[in-house]
Amino acid sequence: MTALNDTTTSTARSVASTRTFPASVGLMRRSLVNITRLPSAFLPSVLMPIFQAIAFSGTFFAITQIPGFPTDRSINWFLPLGVVMGAGFAGIGIGFSTIRDLEGGFYDRLRLTPTPRMSLVTGPLLAALARAALVTTIVFIVGTLFGARLTHGPLGLIPLYAAALGIAAIGTGWGLGLAFIFRDMRAAAIMQLTFFLVIFLTEAQTPLFIMQGWLENVARFNPFNSVIRLSRLGYVDPPISWDNTWSGLLTIAVFTLLMLLFARRGLTRLSDV
Repeated sequence: MTALNDTTTSTARSVASTRTFPASVGLMRRSLVNITRLPSAFLPSVLMPIFQAIAFSGTFFAITQIPGFPTDRSINWFLPLGVVMGAGFAGIGIGFSTIRDLEGGFYDRLRLTPTPRMSLVTGPLLAALARAALVTTIVFIVGTLFGARLTHGPLGLIPLYAAALGIAAIGTGWGLGLAFIFRDMRAAAIMQLTFFLVIFLTEAQTPLFIMQGWLENVARFNPFNSVIRLSRLGYVDPPISWDNTWSGLLTIAVFTLLMLLFARRGLTRLSDV
């Protein structure tokens, strides 16, 4: 009897895991199709980082004259920041879409479908990663046209995409978790505000060594500062190595896990309502 129960449990788990992937892919496709149906919800995550990279690099072009500045092109400094911002909004944008589904009643129908609940997290996550990859590619191309140059060749794209996809995953978990808790547009303001605070309280605009006062102290201990540094490795002078990469990757891994657990817990609470 025990052996039979173990076999039944194992089979059920296998079936559930098998159904999770196609359900997740279906939700990802729906999210990507919505880009064409509601482009106003996606275009800001593309246009904002492009505008930011060009505007900041033009306004603060003289920043490269600071002794010890790691690049001679201002757009090399600000383009990765734009990519990270765009990828982050691609992630939390999933939270906005979820809120609309919750308010419109569509999410109730998703919860009634005979699919594993985890697909309601992994599906949006896959969509966010696809969106972030698209945003990163577009911003990279536009930035290159405006003079951005990879210091270490195509290898420099690896940390750029790693940082972008990591921030998108973190933003997805955070956005979904807040959407499940508030279930209305109150969550949207919290998503945006916290994301801006986390990113701009780093060396997003100026290197750490020229900062002063409280901002330097906050940026020094902000774990996301290592993610910003990771995104810039291909555009600045220090060579890409494990020593200047591992902290950014560790931050991404830890916060991705925490935020996805936060989203899963929020979904469980939502199901109990």
